[in-house]
Amino acid sequence: MIKKTFIKTIITFTTAIALTLNSSAIASFSSLKTNVYAATSTARQMEYLDRGVIATKVNNGVYIGWRMLGTDNENISFNIYRDGKKINSSPITNSTNYLDTSGTTNSKYSIKPVINNKEQDGTSEVSVSSTPYKSIPIKKPADGKTPSGEEYSYSANDGSVGDVDGDGQYEIILKWDPSNSKDNSQDGYTGNTYIDAYKMDGTFLWRIDLGVNIRSGAHYTQFIVYDFDGDGKAEVACKTADGTKDGTGKYIGDKSKDYRNSKGRVLSGPEYLTMFEGSTGKALSTIDFSPERGKVSDWGDSYGNRVDRFLGGVAYLDGKTPSLVMSRGYYAKTAITTYNFKNGKLTKNWEFVADGSTNSSYRDRGCHSLSVADVDNDNKDEIIFGSATIDDNGKGLYSTGLSHGDALHVGDLDPTNDGLEVFQVHESKTSKYGFDLRDAETGKVLWGIKTGTDVGRGLTADIDPTHPGEEMWASGQGLYNSSGEKISSSTPGSINFAAWWDGDLSRELVDRNRIDKWDYQNNKLNRLLTATGCSANNSTKATPVLQADILGDWREEIIWRTDDSSELRIYSTTDITEYRIHTLMHDYVYRLGVAWQNVAYNQPPHTSFFLGNGMSKVSSPNIYLAGSSNSSNDSSSSSNTSTSNNSTTVTKITSGKCYRLKNANSGQYMDVKNGNYANNTNIQQHPSNDESAQVFKIVSVGDGYYKMVSQVGNADKVVDVSGKKTSNGTNIALYTDKSATNQQFKFKCLDNGNFVIYTRVSKNKSVIEVENASKSKKANIQQWEYNSNLCQEWILELAD
Repeated sequence: MIKKTFIKTIITFTTAIALTLNSSAIASFSSLKTNVYAATSTARQMEYLDRGVIATKVNNGVYIGWRMLGTDNENISFNIYRDGKKINSSPITNSTNYLDTSGTTNSKYSIKPVINNKEQDGTSEVSVSSTPYKSIPIKKPADGKTPSGEEYSYSANDGSVGDVDGDGQYEIILKWDPSNSKDNSQDGYTGNTYIDAYKMDGTFLWRIDLGVNIRSGAHYTQFIVYDFDGDGKAEVACKTADGTKDGTGKYIGDKSKDYRNSKGRVLSGPEYLTMFEGSTGKALSTIDFSPERGKVSDWGDSYGNRVDRFLGGVAYLDGKTPSLVMSRGYYAKTAITTYNFKNGKLTKNWEFVADGSTNSSYRDRGCHSLSVADVDNDNKDEIIFGSATIDDNGKGLYSTGLSHGDALHVGDLDPTNDGLEVFQVHESKTSKYGFDLRDAETGKVLWGIKTGTDVGRGLTADIDPTHPGEEMWASGQGLYNSSGEKISSSTPGSINFAAWWDGDLSRELVDRNRIDKWDYQNNKLNRLLTATGCSANNSTKATPVLQADILGDWREEIIWRTDDSSELRIYSTTDITEYRIHTLMHDYVYRLGVAWQNVAYNQPPHTSFFLGNGMSKVSSPNIYLAGSSNSSNDSSSSSNTSTSNNSTTVTKITSGKCYRLKNANSGQYMDVKNGNYANNTNIQQHPSNDESAQVFKIVSVGDGYYKMVSQVGNADKVVDVSGKKTSNGTNIALYTDKSATNQQFKFKCLDNGNFVIYTRVSKNKSVIEVENASKSKKANIQQWEYNSNLCQEWILELAD
């Protein structure tokens, strides 16, 4: 498998729209923001991914697609190997897909990155799929019968993804819905809800049975899949109750309890929140669920409809690590609770409550979904809760005074407006607007349309390249551009999901089991794909199991279930594109959108930057990889990572002591190549070997700087920034001690106990790092400008 590259990157591309634009459109395009992705100053935890290579047979050969990672260098390129032989004449620089006209269904493909003209380790070979989808067999639960004698069966429902075993590949977490699942407004018993986990090759991992005390339906079970504790492996969180059985067969609470009333509702009994281990389904931590049920009638009715309206999500409330978000109610009383999961324990963070006496202006503002983004540019996430937004500290940021709605979209929807925007529809016929576009930071309405009707559906996507930004439409209301100008009286008939699918930068429309493209010149939909034999979920909502960028290049996959729920089919595009963008799963707004996509009324994910026609330069996300020191998926390096026995790590340097320096990203040690004593001997990383080549005496030279004296040979030569250069990529080697600034370093201990080693010759702008964040044995060590990447951090172990 491909190694984890963790390197500095800025991905740039330009688009040319071969259209005749009127003068006002040209003026609008010229005002697009030039910095469309504002990278946060604090690196966020993100998951390690491999290249996600796919190969699919098409009419004229084989389509190959792979990921560009959010950690890739802007100058990275790629070679493609078919059956062990390179097939491209020169490294591919402008895309992450390829059409091999000589490929067959018997071919096998791998990808090798090229960095600084050096070919890196390649991915594992993948076989060619003869279908435009990947099939995953699933285990349908047995039929059942309610206490009232009603028979029911199961169908695969909403899904999510997470890397539960740290191998860089997503697993699918799937919810099973009984045929008698209920909307909250309906009485009646339901069958149990099940949650399964499957690997991409169809391997069944586990099943959780939520039990009789969790009612089945779109509003009851919101399961959130994410790596909450930063160990490189995703967990699964959801509401549980007495009788929930985890993936190992162990029950939570009292399995004999049945709190269902005569109408099949569960309005009494304890409620729990459980964090499950993603790899096994084992319950790791269970605590009382908050927001608490309390008095049923406080939530808007007395029969149990509005009290059980739940939402969930993930937010980086500290700007660095993820927290779990759970909410209850949005019609009357509204409450949101956030949690942290560390050291195997769930703990409550903060709770926000809006009722008649507290935060009353925030009541009745929620939607049937939520969104999460840093709307005020403080590097910490806010929770966009329909017509109101809650700040990262659990205080209300603003309430617009607008009403509840069924559809909510948050992203950089209008690139002419600074920051992010919110597009929402509204249910109340007396609402000031039936749908509106707002500034996400302030809640200011940029434009809105009064309808006097219950607007049940709304969508935003760039579907017309002659207008800047995204277009927006709602049920029966025509088509609007991002400035609020009505550009067509024809409403696109697909108002559900939107996906980046074909080769251009417009977004295509997903509804039921089909993908359509809006013909903006003739105001009609053109069919691109029908997933024959597949069905959508959630009744009239007609949503897929999941839509996300989970394989191949930056464009999105769509997962549908087959009509009989015997398998999932992951559809990937085979259209060639000339655009190169890092995987959308390394964009934080998009990744969080995938995490909450299964919640209540499913909505498509959006990006933190404008992705569409006329888009500007995209900078790389400021991220670090969770669990990156021990979750390598690279076959060439995973066996090379080792730690010394009985080592003592330190967070303070004592001058004159000897230390071993372990790279925090790779787990390998700073090493003088072959233990050579000659000048200019290269310094590299190498697995632990207890040789003097990995031992350095750190000696103070004054003013807070130290020299690192290698213990090879006569133990008098030092670590040296070659040629006294200050540039990125300057090599680190062994050299005679000259008491020069290029041989002097400042050690800064971070909050996590790791050290960053600044080079004095660069005036402390650059540090010592492992080149390209490699985890390979003998990877080079170099100087590079500090950027918070884990490959720039070192663990110091006493060697005396």
